[in-house]
Amino acid sequence: MAKKKLRVAFIGAGGIAGAHMNYLSKMEDVELVSAADVVMENVEKRCEEFSIGEAFTDYKKMLRVVKPDAVSVCTPNGMHAPCSIDALNSGAHVIVEKPLAMNAREGNRMLAAAKKNRRKLVIGFQYRFDSKTSFIKNAVDRGQLGKVLYARVHALRRRGIPNWGVFGRKDLQGGGPMIDIGVHALEMTHFVMGSPKPVAASGSIYTYLGDKKSNVVSQWPNWDHKTYTVEDLAVGLIRFDNGATLHLEASFAAHIEKEAWNFTIMGEKGGASWDPPGLFSDENDYMVNTKPHWLPNEDAFQAKMRNFVDHVLYNKPTVAPGEHGLMVQKMLDGIYNSAEKGKEVVIK
Repeated sequence: MAKKKLRVAFIGAGGIAGAHMNYLSKMEDVELVSAADVVMENVEKRCEEFSIGEAFTDYKKMLRVVKPDAVSVCTPNGMHAPCSIDALNSGAHVIVEKPLAMNAREGNRMLAAAKKNRRKLVIGFQYRFDSKTSFIKNAVDRGQLGKVLYARVHALRRRGIPNWGVFGRKDLQGGGPMIDIGVHALEMTHFVMGSPKPVAASGSIYTYLGDKKSNVVSQWPNWDHKTYTVEDLAVGLIRFDNGATLHLEASFAAHIEKEAWNFTIMGEKGGASWDPPGLFSDENDYMVNTKPHWLPNEDAFQAKMRNFVDHVLYNKPTVAPGEHGLMVQKMLDGIYNSAEKGKEVVIK
């Protein structure tokens, strides 16, 4: 008896779509049936590369004609909500890349569409599949750290403004490093903490390098400073309903010694850091640091895509439900709104 296959289509044919296609194409229970992108040349290249049946420039037509079982949404942030909602309304399950949307209002509409159509909506949060994340998550869940009180989160580049895509345009992305890379560091930390409900946010954003021409040698030179309307640096403090707090720093460009991608959490009984992974506690009247002897070198992105297929095809639990994406989105919104208003804001 032939194995059931999940028929997957793609909206967007850029770099992140290529990653989705690469992993899904290697799964025996998945069939890549179509892809759509506003640039026909781009989508035709992807279809040829991964032997995808049909190429479209109109994703709505693709949904009508192909009727896929599931859709991978890999567009700029501004199209996450409309593409996901249209796909859900067509009867397809959806995995959408981070962040969930441009803002929580759009995210709420996406979740409502999933509920109305009884379809599954998954957010592309691969860092919660990382073995370092699992190591700390297990310690938290088993009570080794006690009540988590505080988390410090960094997603910092010294000079890493993307010189491709539309990452510098607020109208298409919703923001800069906070919503692009800060979202990942935030989501894995929030997940480890047990996904508490955010209730308030305070934040500040600063633009001082990206909107100016620069001759400084860097790994990604010559970004489009003329269309740059996002922040270079964003900082925020989130308060949760359980009394815990989280401080987040994210930058595309900052005058720092080196880049940082990490989180540290502090609890009543112990603490932890993500990189290098370690636990910090008191034992036998001594302060003790515990490090894993070995962690599996698993591909977190592959695990993300496999989890989506298993969730849709075999009804296994998802590690990254749309509801988690919405909570993260509310935190991002809160930081940006606070920065605009100059005061702490309530998260509802």
